[in-house]
Amino acid sequence: MIIVFLIVLIDQIIKLIVKFNLQLGQEIEVIGSVFKIHYLENPGAAFGLTITGLYEFVASFFVSEPSLPESIGKLILSIFSILVAGLIGYYLYTIKNIKTLLPTFVAMILAGALGNIIDRIFYGQWFSAINDYEGGLFYGRVVDMFYIDIWQGNLPEWIPLIGGEYYAFWPVFNIADASISIAIVCILVFQKKLIEKPENEKLEPKVNSDYIQTGESQTTSGNP
Repeated sequence: MIIVFLIVLIDQIIKLIVKFNLQLGQEIEVIGSVFKIHYLENPGAAFGLTITGLYEFVASFFVSEPSLPESIGKLILSIFSILVAGLIGYYLYTIKNIKTLLPTFVAMILAGALGNIIDRIFYGQWFSAINDYEGGLFYGRVVDMFYIDIWQGNLPEWIPLIGGEYYAFWPVFNIADASISIAIVCILVFQKKLIEKPENEKLEPKVNSDYIQTGESQTTSGNP
């Protein structure tokens, strides 16, 4: 669909502009300190989550010193992203004839996934001369740049697992992330209107058969 192409194109153009014109970590205020352009490169998934970090966190409940090389975790994330995008693409194909906005929202999710997949697969290879990390095919990092400074600080100590940790809300994101987030929110909010009922399940006006039978009997009895 054209919407997938347009979102991926816009996403990649903005990423390349940022990558070639800003220094890593450079920040430009757009609306005071609330909305900024802040150039980061994310080695993981959403919110900076990495496969290595996730594995070590889960495995720590079972193993004293769990370890997973970052290179393997990055490769797993890249391959997993491709598989998920493939499933989303197939689902989009199955619902392409639905006459609601559901295909559009799914297309937005697919476009966002593809936009970040391009970074993960190719940026480590294409821009190896200017990257500040050891990349290669499937070992790229996702370029993020939009930052909305809603809140930042240390979380209360009483919160399980992450209490006392420093967090900034919202994290730095890109067009691909925004496309996915907006589409998911719209699907959750308007889900009842997005699911098209099959023709045979649509309600038809019902005729009261008892009334018809009663009317027929009265007509019959009225005949001489």
